[in-house]
Amino acid sequence: MTLRSETRKTKLGAFVFLTVVSILWIAPLLWIISTSLKPESQAISWPLRWIPETLTFENYINVLSSTDESPILLWFWNSLFIATVHTALVLVVDALAAFAYARLQFRGKEVLFWALMATMMVPTVMNLVPLYSIVESIGWVDTPWAMIVPGLGGVFGIFLLRQFFETIPKDLEEAARIDGASTFQVFTRVVLPLSKPALVTLALFTFLANWNDYLWPLIVTNDVETRTLPVGLSMLQGAYTTQYAKLMAGTVLSAVPVLIMFLFTQRFFVKGLSAGGVKG
Repeated sequence: MTLRSETRKTKLGAFVFLTVVSILWIAPLLWIISTSLKPESQAISWPLRWIPETLTFENYINVLSSTDESPILLWFWNSLFIATVHTALVLVVDALAAFAYARLQFRGKEVLFWALMATMMVPTVMNLVPLYSIVESIGWVDTPWAMIVPGLGGVFGIFLLRQFFETIPKDLEEAARIDGASTFQVFTRVVLPLSKPALVTLALFTFLANWNDYLWPLIVTNDVETRTLPVGLSMLQGAYTTQYAKLMAGTVLSAVPVLIMFLFTQRFFVKGLSAGGVKG
């Protein structure tokens, strides 16, 4: 009876803790949605109210109505295009590199791999100045390529895919080679089809990181029309006034692509993370 009582208390404590954490995570999201449905006068009124007195979709209409000063819809498409192309290229580059580290044999492979892993300890901000110098010399400032190409060889993605590739039985590859498959055919017809969970997980992480990136797009974009959504939304916060309701509406719309992507890929997400962390 004592053991059962302690087990119940442990489960109850875990439930209460997780409930509190969930509320802390959900409350800001609910406040953002509530504010986006208020007129601007209610968004800045005091005391604060969770439920809008007047429900309106005017903020979303204003956000979707592009203007020369704040073309939010254009910023949305810029972010979507850049994040999509960047994610696709990252999958290609990281998958090829990870396959080489997992299956090919060449001199200094392990030393090179762990030297690559060591670069993860270097703060990203240390690379901003030399990276900007390179981008400027190529002429990519104020172009999408400045936000697409840098970071294609993601070290985390190489590590994740390499760990997953090593879990695939080598017998399948040997059988394919007996049938006359080349190394590239083994990669494309055997390894990649079996690695969907890891590839989807990496795609989700990469898309989310690029979609939410603020600092680098802020540095490499000067023209209003080339900015991404996070940078563009920050422009709604003026020096003297801030359009809170419109800003929250834009924030809600910015979360839609990520939520849709996660809903379609969640069944691969946990499997990709768990399998990528086990070698065997």
